[in-house]
Amino acid sequence: MTEISANIQIAAAPEQVWAVLADLPSYPQWNPLFRAASGQVTTGSHITLKTARPGTGRILTVKVTVLAAEPGTELRWKSSLPGIITGEHSFTLTPAGGGTQLVQTETYRGLLSRMSGKTITRTQASFRALNEAIRQRVEGSLPSGPHPA
Repeated sequence: MTEISANIQIAAAPEQVWAVLADLPSYPQWNPLFRAASGQVTTGSHITLKTARPGTGRILTVKVTVLAAEPGTELRWKSSLPGIITGEHSFTLTPAGGGTQLVQTETYRGLLSRMSGKTITRTQASFRALNEAIRQRVEGSLPSGPHPA
């Protein structure tokens, strides 16, 4: 088993972060990892993702099954090549510091779940880039105006 994660603090409520995560049609506009997404963000449904492979940028199409879709709390899906590798990807949203702590995690299991340090480093960098893109998308959509000092 291999687990890779990255976290970020976002200056917005979990519901605002969720709105960005759940808006699959907007992914091509801002998402550096999942370049396109279609389907329903509901538990048990299927989503088709076009993902950029970390390190090579090669675009792969992956069909995932949504395991959890709890608005403002968690989005989790699973993809699998039976007997070879299974990946469970999650975005966990927790209220923190007047905003949201976003933790993105992928857990790999199966025959090909052991990864080189280079692959882990590249994947973690892609997760950090995605978290930053989510932060920018969410915080950029907030109404501007005077902020308390």
